[in-house]
Amino acid sequence: MTFLLNVVQHNSYADSVALMRLSDKISGSPGIKEAAIMIGTPANKEILANANLLGGDGQSAGPGDIILAVRAVDQNTANRVIAGWESELNKKAEGLSATEIWRPKTIRGAFEQQSDASMAIISVPGPFAIAEARKALTRNLNVLIFSDNVAIDEERAIKEEAKSRDLIVMGPDCGTAIIQGKMLGFANSVPNGKIGIVGASGTGIQEVSCLLAHMGHGISHAIGVGGRDLTEQVGGISTLTAIDLLEKDPQTDHVIIISKPPSEKVCSKILSKIERSSKTFTVCFLGSPLLQLSSNARQAKTLESAALQAANQEIKPINSVSKNTGAAKRILGLYAGGTLAAEAQIILIDYGFSVTSNAPVPGALPIGSGNLQHTIIDLGADEYTQGRPHPMIEPSIRSAPFLEACDDPTVGAILCDIVIGNGAHANPAGLLISLLSDLDHPPIFVSVTGTNQDPQGRDSQMKLLESAGCTVASSNAEAARMAASSFGCSGNGGTSMTRRVSR
Repeated sequence: MTFLLNVVQHNSYADSVALMRLSDKISGSPGIKEAAIMIGTPANKEILANANLLGGDGQSAGPGDIILAVRAVDQNTANRVIAGWESELNKKAEGLSATEIWRPKTIRGAFEQQSDASMAIISVPGPFAIAEARKALTRNLNVLIFSDNVAIDEERAIKEEAKSRDLIVMGPDCGTAIIQGKMLGFANSVPNGKIGIVGASGTGIQEVSCLLAHMGHGISHAIGVGGRDLTEQVGGISTLTAIDLLEKDPQTDHVIIISKPPSEKVCSKILSKIERSSKTFTVCFLGSPLLQLSSNARQAKTLESAALQAANQEIKPINSVSKNTGAAKRILGLYAGGTLAAEAQIILIDYGFSVTSNAPVPGALPIGSGNLQHTIIDLGADEYTQGRPHPMIEPSIRSAPFLEACDDPTVGAILCDIVIGNGAHANPAGLLISLLSDLDHPPIFVSVTGTNQDPQGRDSQMKLLESAGCTVASSNAEAARMAASSFGCSGNGGTSMTRRVSR
């Protein structure tokens, strides 16, 4: 028998990631079966209900409340956990000390404090995000919406309103941006430069901007537009606005566009906009067929080739890799970055492999479509992150499937990404190699997305991985090529598909 306890803090709010981390500290403790702290939105209450953690007062909680839910071996243990949580939350809600700066709690208060601001960053529960974004637009502020769970019709409406005001809305669910050298969301410390990026993908922006930094090139601006911007329903509104903004920017010489394949109608609008531009472009629509581009644009098949094209460099041959021997085996990819997982699929398909994924690109199949298929798993997908932090924040999400892979006799190689930078885990490489102690495991191919200027330090992370016997590649694409080559396969590995344009 277990005891379920729900306590509701009414008219309260705290950052969802902070709440998840607080609940993770308790989960797995003696006497605790399940535990979670969540804002009382309908989506979160559904998550709690599916986990058998919703009951009592929690059922009546609203989006302005915090639900503290625990299932324990007895009532005393549950009460002790709740009391500890309430103490932690009350500490966060106490008044600021004399040495701290007052932080406004509304858009209006923030604007009154800093009336020369040009952008508002929105990170509130999805049902409230659009209302806050609209308040920012009325004050002539561009908007970055970090929040997710925003209805797609509301996304289109707020973006149309921004367009009518000559402003831009980045997001919803915009995880990465770099504006005038300032890192927003999950981003990396890269130099200023002449290359602009427009990306529907956060980790895509991170990988490309970091590869460019390693090649000595900098970023003027990296504008995240949200994963749904290039869909038919939204119409690419923010992407088209971002291209216009970079067109007017004297610092930007070249523009890279990163996304999954857009709808045909949206793609046509983007290509027409590119054709009229005075800038040169690299277009990377991951998984897209060959495009008919104007003379000022090139198409890149992968994130790596997009960076190389923008830097006017070529893909170097990969280092020799030991061949995988023995019975039939497969590659298993365990990815924190969804776009990095997509790039890995594209490269393995290019090598002639049959690939399955929980987030398949064109040419891949859903998981379960066959035996001994090479498999790439996006651990940032909803089925892995409901009620939990994203694996870039808490990479322990990878621990259980990683240990299962090491015990799986069909797995001949493991493919992983390590993503560092602003907002990411303090030591993701250290967490990964802690799993390898005294453990028999297949070859591990891994790359680190980041720079040495990031808090974690790219070289430091790479050395940790190398010391544990991992094969560390210079890019995610190279890691995928190394894994493929270990199976005795050859291919073009995602090289550029189109001509070089001089700049």
